[in-house]
Amino acid sequence: MYHSLNLSIDRKAAATLADQIFLGLRGAIGDGRLAPQARLPSWHDLAAQLGVARGTVRQAYERLRDEQLVYTAGAAGTFVCSGAAAGASRPGSGTARAATGASALEVVRAFPGRAVSTNPFQVGVPAQDAFPFKTWSRVMGRAARAAAAMPLSYPDPRGEYALRAEIAAYLCMARGLDCTPGQVLVCNGYAGALGLVLRALELKGAQAWIEQPGYMATRDALAAAGLELVPVPVDPEGLDVAAGVRQAPRARLAVVTPGQQAPLGVTLSLRRRQALLEWAAQTGAWIIEDDYLGELQPQGRAAPALASQDRNGRVLHLGTFSKTLTPSLRVGFLVAPPELADLLAHTASTCGSAPPPVVQLAVAEFLRSGAYLRHLRHMKRLYQERRNALGNALERLGAVQAPAALGVLLQLPPDVRDAEVAARARSLGMAPSALSAWYAGSAPVMGGLLLGVTNVPEDKAPGYCERLLALARS
Repeated sequence: MYHSLNLSIDRKAAATLADQIFLGLRGAIGDGRLAPQARLPSWHDLAAQLGVARGTVRQAYERLRDEQLVYTAGAAGTFVCSGAAAGASRPGSGTARAATGASALEVVRAFPGRAVSTNPFQVGVPAQDAFPFKTWSRVMGRAARAAAAMPLSYPDPRGEYALRAEIAAYLCMARGLDCTPGQVLVCNGYAGALGLVLRALELKGAQAWIEQPGYMATRDALAAAGLELVPVPVDPEGLDVAAGVRQAPRARLAVVTPGQQAPLGVTLSLRRRQALLEWAAQTGAWIIEDDYLGELQPQGRAAPALASQDRNGRVLHLGTFSKTLTPSLRVGFLVAPPELADLLAHTASTCGSAPPPVVQLAVAEFLRSGAYLRHLRHMKRLYQERRNALGNALERLGAVQAPAALGVLLQLPPDVRDAEVAARARSLGMAPSALSAWYAGSAPVMGGLLLGVTNVPEDKAPGYCERLLALARS
């Protein structure tokens, strides 16, 4: 048991340990034992209490985060979202039911949930008020019938061919990436794709370049896999490749967000792209391209995928539908260089965990029908309008800000600690991200707040900004 959470695990149960922890914590959120803004135990503490590996607890926490029940605040920890109890207590949550053996029809009814609220300024989640629920419901119904008629056999560990073919076609058109369905693997979200790559490449003990600042979950995953992290600074041109070469010329891996850097939003310049690809080709290093937003760029056309410019087979392209559709689907994918396709397929057959076939078939039809592209066009217009409205509201209040991908970076006075402002904002139902939390190690950091724009309607932006700036200036 974990104190008042009444959390227990049964090693003889059919459900995995991660599923049991996820469901136990989800239940605690639903019945109020974990109240809004309550801090969850750290991975280490909960793993020690339950006698399980930290990676098992991490998987459970990631599922809670993907269902928008909790959010992370860097070193401050993991907290329960405001309004999460309604979503956690509703019957038939999609991912929870799927994990415990739900029927295809039950999964159709569960995806995607409407009940989980998202706090203003929260990053990493799509607009809750703009999802095409009616279209998606029809697509899921047809997918359920198709899945029910499938042969009674084990699914392809690489994912359903229909979805892999649609992803390959989409990437060719939208991201300039020429690949075959045989190179595409469907995974359980971005975390599943990253974990599959790290397991296949067997890089434990090797050095890995990471962006400074950069995505916290990537840092955690690399560290858990036993890699030595080498933070490489990011400037207006993106990752400083020359600095990476000076710091760790023989690193075996580099993880980058070249399209829209997380969190600064800059695009990796052509000069830096060429330098990074040349370094990888000369040293035999691998590059993981985290294309987390794909072509979802609010203004203008997104830069082509880094993998589309790779002529030596060194780039593994990772993508997800979490930012464009909903995180609750848990659908991510990776595109392997031709020489790694068989290795990754074999690794997937031993440890992979692709989403349920019904979900994959639904996403495949959503792509094939053109509904996905229509949805993306709508989202790009909406996010541009919301980002402009948020930026204008901040400017009128005398704040210094700059656009950053699907967010706005708010500069704070030098004597104000961004982590403290973010924590105080959470108590008022807002969820800005402290920029300092995106930095690794003890390197000097640039304080500020990253404000997600996806769930800040234009008419509410001025009020939210006034409340946030009053906190920062008090």
